[in-house]
Amino acid sequence: MLLQYAQHKAADLFPDDRAEVRLSNPSSYELLQRLEDMLLALKPANPRDQWWLAQAMTLAAKIGDTRWLIAQQVGQGTPKAFVALLVFWLALLFASFGLFAPPNLTSAITLTLCALAVAGAVAMFLELEQGFGGLVRISPEPMRQAVKTMEIEPSNQNAP
Repeated sequence: MLLQYAQHKAADLFPDDRAEVRLSNPSSYELLQRLEDMLLALKPANPRDQWWLAQAMTLAAKIGDTRWLIAQQVGQGTPKAFVALLVFWLALLFASFGLFAPPNLTSAITLTLCALAVAGAVAMFLELEQGFGGLVRISPEPMRQAVKTMEIEPSNQNAP
């Protein structure tokens, strides 16, 4: 069940088409709930099994908490009014610098490079808000590696 959940979540967060990222897929959440129900149905035979069950329940709760945090952040980006105000303020700032700067090539190049650097910084923080679907994004490799590891493990348990 955990393997199925990991496979579904990897497909939700890291699809082949970046535009189809699904942060809160109901079918993946149902798998997580079934996994938690299966854990609750277990009856540990000894203190060691009881400890392992407690650890599994703690991790399942953390997965659920993380899922809710990600789901809450959907659409919670920087307000457009703030970005517009910031761009307006920066445009006025660089216009005033240009107005009082001596009219030569060095000051023009310097002001242009500074304006490009500030524009790049604004673009970067707007880009980083889209962690799963933008140009700069979270790497899918750790999740894919975890799924591969879980796929391999059951076959190794039957080996002598």
